[in-house]
Amino acid sequence: MNAKDYAIKAQGSFVLPDVCFKVRQLMEDERSSAADFANVISLDPSMASRLLQIANSAIYNFRSQVSTISKAVTLVGTQAIYNMMLIDVATTAFKHFMTPSIDLKQFWISSISTGLISKNLAFHAGVKDIERMFVVGLLHNFGALIVAKVNPTAADKCTQQSLNCEPTQAQQAVLGFTYAQVTAELLTLWKIPEKIIIPIANYPQAKQMQVGQDAKLLYLAHRLALGLQFTEQYPIESEQNLNLCQQLKIKPADLEPAVQLASIEVEKVLLSMRLKLY
Repeated sequence: MNAKDYAIKAQGSFVLPDVCFKVRQLMEDERSSAADFANVISLDPSMASRLLQIANSAIYNFRSQVSTISKAVTLVGTQAIYNMMLIDVATTAFKHFMTPSIDLKQFWISSISTGLISKNLAFHAGVKDIERMFVVGLLHNFGALIVAKVNPTAADKCTQQSLNCEPTQAQQAVLGFTYAQVTAELLTLWKIPEKIIIPIANYPQAKQMQVGQDAKLLYLAHRLALGLQFTEQYPIESEQNLNLCQQLKIKPADLEPAVQLASIEVEKVLLSMRLKLY
C-alpha cells in the first residue's frame, strides 16, 4: 500500500461533513454574503452553537449579545469559521480512528502542542494567517492514526524505530512514505485548501532550502513539540533548530517561551475541544 491507498481507506471510513464543502464553496464565490454562510451553518446545530459561543466570548468582546448566525459570521470572519470547522472535524476524526496501537492522550497533546507552537512561531516569523498554522500543526500527524488503524504492525515498527531517529525517517524506512504524506493525500481527497496541505506534505523535507516558509515553521514546531516528550533527544537549542531559526528569521530566544506557552495552553485547548483524556 502507498500513502494514497491509506488515505482512500480512511475516506471510505470517515466522510467529511457536507457543511465543510458548502462553506468552502461559498468562500470561493465572491458573491457570497454573510446570510449565505448563515444559511449553511444553521443546518449544523453543533456548528451554529459553537459559532455563537465564540462570537460572544471575551475574544471578540462585542458590545451587545450576538444572537444571529449572520452577525456572528460578520464578526468572526469566514476564514476563521472555516478553520474552526476543521478543528471540529479533527476532533471527531481523531476519535473515529482511535486505536490501541497509539496512546491517544499523548497523540492529542503532541498534535495540539505542535499547533500552538506553529501559531506562536508564525507570529514571530511575520506570517499573517497564524490561525491557519494552528490547524496545520493540529492535523500534521493525522496519518499516524490512519496507518495505526489500517496496519497496526507497521505503525508499531515505526514507533520502535523512531526511538533511534526522527519519526519521519523511521516512517520512510518502514513504509516507504511518511505519515505526513498520508495526511496530505486524505486532505486532498477532502478538497481542503492547498495552503493547509502543502506545509504538511513538505515539512519532512524542511532541511532542503527550496521548501517553503510554512513547511519549515511546521517542522520546527514538530521538533519542539517532540522535545516536550523527549527532552534529551530534541533539545530546544539544537543546531538544527537554530539553523531553522536563522532561515525563518526567528530569534532563538523566542523558542523556549513558545514551548512553555504551549505546555500551559494545551489543557485549555483540550477543554475547549471538549476532550476528556484524563
